[in-house]
Amino acid sequence: MRVGFLGFGEVASKLSEGLMGNGVDVYTCIEGRSTRTRNITEKIGVKISRSYKVLAENSDILISSVVPSNSVEVAEMVGKYTKGIYVDINNVSPKTVKYSLSMIENGKTVDAAIIGSVVRNGVNVKIIASGPFVEDFAQLKGYGMNINVVGSENGQASGIKLLRSAYTKGVSALLFESIYSGYKMGIDRDVLKYISETECPDFRESAVSRIISAAFHAERRSEEMAEVIEMLSEKQEPIMARGTREFFKMLSENIKKPEKRPDDYLEVFKDFMEIKNHF
Repeated sequence: MRVGFLGFGEVASKLSEGLMGNGVDVYTCIEGRSTRTRNITEKIGVKISRSYKVLAENSDILISSVVPSNSVEVAEMVGKYTKGIYVDINNVSPKTVKYSLSMIENGKTVDAAIIGSVVRNGVNVKIIASGPFVEDFAQLKGYGMNINVVGSENGQASGIKLLRSAYTKGVSALLFESIYSGYKMGIDRDVLKYISETECPDFRESAVSRIISAAFHAERRSEEMAEVIEMLSEKQEPIMARGTREFFKMLSENIKKPEKRPDDYLEVFKDFMEIKNHF
């Protein structure tokens, strides 16, 4: 089994490690990619294709894992070269994913979405999938992936994912804003304590993870919320979603992304405060 990844960020690297551990040949292309990406691929030991054309032609399953704003461009780039199954695992709207997958000339497409933390769960992170070739993609369950088939049409998985994102990212934005205000007042730990009593015993751990992720992935989340807004706008005025997107846009413009994921939310708040003090 040969699996190729278009894009090689956090999602692709974590899935690659697990797949390789289960005997899958994993490929990617680092043409035009950063030194950091090159170092990650070298460390993990994935095989490098000399071009995106070669990657698309030789992959039994080709997984697109890029920033949402690049999903259509990437699909267009490899559309006529893809020989196997093309899986869009990007956090985009059903409309966008259908357009992206229409670029794949062989029609062997799957709409997929990650549900949960790939950092904590690795290759076992839950992935929901739909589309005409979803059962072919689901073969990767035999190689350690946790794939849940939710339908036979493209757009179903991405729709579920975005509606879930509207909720989870909204909560993350509110948590960051609330606990950061507590931090400035010197009562952040107490705020977490008393919210935990209202929510559940393990709330603090979850909240800290959300705060750190909000900062670490602020730019990507701003783009993801734009997709949520596009989808919801067809049915209603997405007031909360717009506010959430504005929050992550502000955060991405006012915080420096660290080289590695912080262990403590206090590191995030300290950087955020220092940068904001320069304005």
